[in-house]
Amino acid sequence: MESLPAQSTAGYQQIHDGIIDLVNSARTETVRSVNALMTATYWEIGRRIVEFEQGGEARAAYGAQLIKRLSKDLSLRYKRGFSTRNLWQFKNFYICFQRIEIVQTVSAQFSPTIIQTLSGELCHLTQLAKSFPLPWSTYVRLLSVKNADARSFYEKETLRCGWSARQLERQIVTQFYERTLLSHDKSAMLQKHTSVETHILPQQAIRDPFRTRISGA
Repeated sequence: MESLPAQSTAGYQQIHDGIIDLVNSARTETVRSVNALMTATYWEIGRRIVEFEQGGEARAAYGAQLIKRLSKDLSLRYKRGFSTRNLWQFKNFYICFQRIEIVQTVSAQFSPTIIQTLSGELCHLTQLAKSFPLPWSTYVRLLSVKNADARSFYEKETLRCGWSARQLERQIVTQFYERTLLSHDKSAMLQKHTSVETHILPQQAIRDPFRTRISGA
């Protein structure tokens, strides 16, 4: 390997480190974008299942059969990722994270005709994805929190503190929400658990989301 003149070493190191930072930033942003887009897709699948079931008593009674049939047909097409367990998970995700402002904002930007097109669907999901800044694995863990107020608390604290899914798990298991409610100095309690955001390599962050399972509540 040809060596650089001594006076050029510092300059080379600068451009070398700059390129590494650039590539890592791009990869990290790509991971976040893909993760958010897929999370929005799961939410939208859940919404469509729920709204189908709300189309009358007959459809509501057909709910379990609907998910079973969807699982079978979608699995034939996509091979993996659409087990009945996953579809129930998507449905619960929508139920637990119904945000009326999201639907209204997205619907206001696209007409029903546009949303029905492939490009319209992509625009719809892209806009929707902006409302899901956390990794899918984190939302999966939040689904196990049955108390809506506690779930909202953990979601906000995860965003504020930059907790990883493992760190969130630890806070839930140790009942951080309940302990904070009982604390006489809530501000100090919250400040104590603030941590520096955990950085994950892109290749570690891109995982098959359908392998993520909800642990016990």
